[in-house]
Amino acid sequence: MKSDFLKGMYHGIPIALGYLSVSFGFGIMAVKSGLSVLTAVIISAANLTSAGQAAAVGIIASGGAIVEMALTQLTINIRYSLMSLTLSQKLDKSFSFPKKLIASFGITDEIFAVAVSRPKKLTPSYMYGLILTPFIGWTLGTFLGAWAGELLPAFIADAMGILLYGMFIAIIIPPARKERKVLAVVALAAAISCLLKFFIPQLSGGFAVIISAVISSVIGALLFPVEEKEECECQ
Repeated sequence: MKSDFLKGMYHGIPIALGYLSVSFGFGIMAVKSGLSVLTAVIISAANLTSAGQAAAVGIIASGGAIVEMALTQLTINIRYSLMSLTLSQKLDKSFSFPKKLIASFGITDEIFAVAVSRPKKLTPSYMYGLILTPFIGWTLGTFLGAWAGELLPAFIADAMGILLYGMFIAIIIPPARKERKVLAVVALAAAISCLLKFFIPQLSGGFAVIISAVISSVIGALLFPVEEKEECECQ
């Protein structure tokens, strides 16, 4: 068990290093939006979702409603449910229901990618170790970014605040370059978001994200359905 835990922590180090720099940008953004350092750290420790947290801070800063917050988080983070279902097929028999709940808290895109590519069955100890290191990197980076945001000059804080958005671009570009269908859906979502901003400026950012994501996803599914042959090749 100890060996699995340490191995999980070791495999999580690259993720933690990436999270450290990205969450630094989130910490700066949170403080610039009026949140305290402690609040920013609590948000990161309780959520572990970069896109969800970025959207949440915008909703909080604009005084959005709870319903808006809930729908936004559901739209952005529902993919984690699918990831969890996939990982459930690789879990060791020692995974009890409470242990599954604990592990599900730490499922992120990067942690999922490492876990699903592991040839062996996933033990609770391995998953806890794999989650712990990125968790530390994410919360520590948020603290450092929020703390620096209160001390650094405004022009430096503004420049470093783009780290979070840089990560989003880095996530989009590789699949968009590989598959034009993905590029089309991404471009459509961006276009819808711009149209909403221009024609309905009073619409909050949270609802704009929901509308853009849902409409572009539905249109993408209708125009570019996954064929059975493609589906088999991916498995």
